[in-house]
Amino acid sequence: MPELLVDFITSLDGYASGAGWPGFWGLEGPEYLAWLGAQPQATHLMGANTYRLMSGFAGGAVPDGQDEFRPEEQESVDGLTAAPKVVFSSSLEQPLTWANCTLVRDDAVEAVRAMKASGSGLLTTIGSLSLSRSLLRAGLVDRFRVVMFPVITGATGAERIYDGYPDVALEMIEHRTFDRGIQLVEYKPRVLDHPPLGTPA
Repeated sequence: MPELLVDFITSLDGYASGAGWPGFWGLEGPEYLAWLGAQPQATHLMGANTYRLMSGFAGGAVPDGQDEFRPEEQESVDGLTAAPKVVFSSSLEQPLTWANCTLVRDDAVEAVRAMKASGSGLLTTIGSLSLSRSLLRAGLVDRFRVVMFPVITGATGAERIYDGYPDVALEMIEHRTFDRGIQLVEYKPRVLDHPPLGTPA
């Protein structure tokens, strides 16, 4: 049975991106990039908004404020293009233009539940905050990994990761510090009905 990994990169204050900042907040170093490039083959799960953004990058668009991708950013986009991807959307139309994508119109939670029951290998989310939140709420997430970059983007941060999340207990199973102060933490999550010392409302 495949594992499902929810995987985020964030600022220290829990934002997925920041206006005017380059990819990886400009802080990726050789050690982190080597680790990123050595990750096992996975099927990437995403929603329509992430698909539109990432397929645009694959088609030659660049983030606002940049003239072109830096080599490490382009390598990351190329790696995603080559990987198998499943896109959950009722608004996108076939055929999807980004290579190696499968469009699924069914309920994402039930579709991922079926993928876990019948498939093999690793499933991992990319971005897709609402999809990741729904999969976590449904108890389908086996591992929850966050790579935190040492910046606070209080003035420019976009896409707050944890808004709307349930309470979740996290059992740490891995941690690591990369070059330039980048921190990785990985957990086994357990969704809580109520705080451990509280009672249901």
